Amino acid sequence: MATSSEEVLLIVKKVHHKKQNGALYLMAERIAWASDGKDRFAVSHMYTDIKCETTNFHFTNESSAIKERDTVKDLLQQLLLKFKRKANKELEEKNRMLQEDPVLFQLYKDLVVSQVISAEEFWANRLSMNAVDSAVSSNKQDVGISAAFLADVRPQTDGCNGLRYNLTSDIIESVFRTYPAVKQKYAENVPHNMTEKEFWTRFFQSHYFHRDRISTGSKDLFAECAKIDEKGLKSMVCQGVKNPLVDLTALEDKALDEGYGISSAPSTSNLKSVKENSNAAIIKRFNHHSAMVLAAGLRKQETHNDVCSETGSTDGNSRDSDCFQPPIKKVKLQEAIEYEDLEKNSGRRTIALNLKKSDRYFHGPTPVQSQHYASSQDIINSLNCIRQEVASYIPQLTQVLSSSAASSAISALSPGGLLMQGGIQQAINQMVPNDIQIELRHLYVAVGELLRHFWTCFPVNTPFLEEKVVKMKINLERFQITKLHPFKEKLQLQYLSTNLTSHIEEMLQTAYSKFHMWQSKRMLRKT
Repeated sequence: MATSSEEVLLIVKKVHHKKQNGALYLMAERIAWASDGKDRFAVSHMYTDIKCETTNFHFTNESSAIKERDTVKDLLQQLLLKFKRKANKELEEKNRMLQEDPVLFQLYKDLVVSQVISAEEFWANRLSMNAVDSAVSSNKQDVGISAAFLADVRPQTDGCNGLRYNLTSDIIESVFRTYPAVKQKYAENVPHNMTEKEFWTRFFQSHYFHRDRISTGSKDLFAECAKIDEKGLKSMVCQGVKNPLVDLTALEDKALDEGYGISSAPSTSNLKSVKENSNAAIIKRFNHHSAMVLAAGLRKQETHNDVCSETGSTDGNSRDSDCFQPPIKKVKLQEAIEYEDLEKNSGRRTIALNLKKSDRYFHGPTPVQSQHYASSQDIINSLNCIRQEVASYIPQLTQVLSSSAASSAISALSPGGLLMQGGIQQAINQMVPNDIQIELRHLYVAVGELLRHFWTCFPVNTPFLEEKVVKMKINLERFQITKLHPFKEKLQLQYLSTNLTSHIEEMLQTAYSKFHMWQSKRMLRKT
């Protein structure tokens, strides 16, 4: 069933699958179905893996079958769109990492392309580690929405009595953040009802985009969006601005010649209703657009902590009034009566350091040990003493070294001796071709990656780690067969007598011994 940390967004009971009754679960990362009385899911699909799979579910609740089906459909559409964008971002991040790191790209070819491990195992920890590094290295501030982002979309003629709109990803994101109703329509219709190009074509042709025009009819896809916006605007007006220092109801349109701005007499200007005022519609649209732009910033801050912020509300503007929540009266009054320039100096202001590698900051450039510097006279005196010692030196060669020590020194310095191993290593380095050295280096990187996954499984205290350690042991054996053995055969064909793979084989045998030890202890516990 679902893990304890897995968030369940929706549960629908009385759902048939293959003539069995059960319950349908829509979770944060997957959709699953379990039959009644079972503690395991019979059907489970990750949202990122759903491409063209067909799984039929029959909603059998007589009183609310259609409503439950539509609810599941709407929620699933929005989750699939969310994870489709997430998958595209992950793919772009993987391509960027492979292009910027040649060693990682070579490791990917050695392990994934040669089918030693799967791509999921390869990217298991690297994406999260890279995300942490990028978050630490650069705290990027979210860019706000320009109030003129729709005005910047200027149509161009295509030469065939048509208009062409050039939409960038930033403009589309601004539209979605400012108008959640349009985002909801996008999730409902793209790509199963229409293509993305057709959707934006109908958006720019709609009465919703050109609200100063006469209504285009009931077939307008965005007719409902205008009603939702009207409802949201009314709720904003009713709620008002709860600021004790601001009273918008006291404002009144007044001509310049009425009392010259000081008369308290009632205005004699012709007040017209909203329907009669020709400019009321465009003014209302400007006010609503400004309110939506201001609310978009707060809406984005809430969505990263709320998984279903876009799915738990039927009103696309239900969160727009959050930015008009009443502030604390004490804080507002304090801001109005206190001035920063008149305050006392509270102390020196500090700036927090954002260090990516703190070791470089804490460990340098400090001296390793205390140093005492000598004066010039001390150096002259020391030089004179050395000269006197050299002048009075009498060599006694017969008493310098014993015969046994001299014999051992000669044997150690002879070819093949204890102190002549560096010469042999240098000869081996000259004997091995460069392509063999490069291939050996790639083998070390690959086996290091596999062993890193293997050793992180210990201590094996969960079923997931048990499954992973068995899988990694199989991957190590596959690597030894598909990569290491062909390399050893290649060395034998080139008549290289030196065993260059002994260290790699020793590391693999250590891992195998650890696995067999763990397996034997596991069998003893079971018996």
